[in-house]
Amino acid sequence: MDEPARSEARRSMAVCALIGAALMAAVDEIVFHQILGWHHFYDRSTSGVGLLSDGLLHTAELLALVAGLFLFADLRRRGALAPAHARAGVFLGLGAFQLFDGIVDHKLLRLHQIRYGVDVTAYDWAWNIAGLILLLVGVVLAVRAGRRPGVDGPGPAK
Repeated sequence: MDEPARSEARRSMAVCALIGAALMAAVDEIVFHQILGWHHFYDRSTSGVGLLSDGLLHTAELLALVAGLFLFADLRRRGALAPAHARAGVFLGLGAFQLFDGIVDHKLLRLHQIRYGVDVTAYDWAWNIAGLILLLVGVVLAVRAGRRPGVDGPGPAK
């Protein structure tokens, strides 16, 4: 297969990974920050700073989602979308965001915890295992997509 087809497969995966990460950020923001009110993006200051940090996260997530959807539409318009790679990208983005949030934001930077006033061990395990499962689904789908001949990728080596 020629190089442009391979580039479009990679681009399809990257664009959809951006969309997946934005979607997971939206789920985190809407469910855990707004509906449940368990935490803000940055909880190491005042409530006002926490709300501001949530607004900035929401802005970044919306910008990433809109940019990703425009890039996705461009791939579709040009007939260059590699669907199997795109599906893999969505799961890779979902899992990568969740694991990054769970490991870097929660544990390394300590920007916030999933929930306060309880033992967070079970929450941390559930959060990170769910992220790992999403990431592994993305990896499996990416490997399968790479083995498919045609538009979705170069196919197996001969």
